[in-house]
Amino acid sequence: MLHHKDNFTFTSGAFMPVRIALSGFLVLVVAMGIGRFAFTPQVPLMIGEGELTLTSAGLVAALNYLGYLVGAWDAMRAHRGVEMRLYLGIVGAVALTFLSALADNAWLHGAVRFVFGCMSGWAMVLTAAWVNERLAHYARPGLSAAVFAGPGAGIALSGLLGVFIHAQSLSAAAGWQLYGVLALLLVALIGRWLPRPGELHRSGEKPEPLTLTTNLKRLVWSYSLAGFGYILPATFLSQMASHRFPESLFAQFIWPIFGLASMVGIGLSIAMRGVGHAHQRLAVVLWLQGLGVLLAWLLPGMSGLVCGALLVGGGFLAAVQLSLLYGRELAPKHARYMAGLLTTGYAVGQLVGPMTSAISTWLTQRLEPALGIAAVALLIGGALVWRPRVERE
Repeated sequence: MLHHKDNFTFTSGAFMPVRIALSGFLVLVVAMGIGRFAFTPQVPLMIGEGELTLTSAGLVAALNYLGYLVGAWDAMRAHRGVEMRLYLGIVGAVALTFLSALADNAWLHGAVRFVFGCMSGWAMVLTAAWVNERLAHYARPGLSAAVFAGPGAGIALSGLLGVFIHAQSLSAAAGWQLYGVLALLLVALIGRWLPRPGELHRSGEKPEPLTLTTNLKRLVWSYSLAGFGYILPATFLSQMASHRFPESLFAQFIWPIFGLASMVGIGLSIAMRGVGHAHQRLAVVLWLQGLGVLLAWLLPGMSGLVCGALLVGGGFLAAVQLSLLYGRELAPKHARYMAGLLTTGYAVGQLVGPMTSAISTWLTQRLEPALGIAAVALLIGGALVWRPRVERE
């Protein structure tokens, strides 16, 4: 009996890193993939029912990203109630998804999206911190890369559910309720595996001040432009597909394609970690995303949207992973601060993107001018990191 018990303990310990990684993965599926990005396949329904216009949809999305900026910044600076923020971020993502069914105008959707953004910012930053710390403790840091496939899996899931919602001609409110049920089921799977109070403690040690070198500044600018460039197609791909092909069911698959491509993209990024340098791979990813935005704009048929979903989606999570990796290379003793600085820049870019789309649709009644600006931003972002400056000690 004792031998059996020891064997069971060993087995549990061996699977603990996998359980932690799976928990983090599902948290990001709910908080990011469903919580933040289920808005995209819902946009055509909300516009069709008169809840939003193309302009107000951009402003509502901007409020979501403003909330994300606030939540992420607060999570990085928090010293008390850290676990409570994580719990609220996860539970809030579920509750606000259901609450979105009651919103019927831009003001209410904007308020819900702002709070949603705060919750997802908490969940993203604190989940990443918890997972990285625990997996390092178990000497399995490589599993953390798989956790960042969570948003992509959530996008794919929400997109496939969106196809069902459109195929059944359900209302936007019914769609939000279905997304809420899906999020609730996923959270129920991992609720008892989440960190206990005290597990997300923060060190009281203050690191030495970080000097922002030219290469660090270029990386922050590049990552901010990446956030700006990807968010426009990430927000409006489903609307573009519905507008171009209103009777096509295949048009609803554009968003799931984006999510699946993001999972494949981060897998390829990890598999190609020995090819060139991190900054070079990051530049290529951003250039491919820029090409994807241009193709989604310039190719009139379904092929343009598919290419856009594949290239922009494929680079979505890879750009995040490579930017954080390059940041650790440039400032190895300031990994947490660099992650915070990069996240802030990315969030600002995501905030400016929908505002640009709102101005574009307000002035021209078209989204395409904003897409052109997004493509240029991604191309510039790649150029900033392609060739680092040789810096003297």
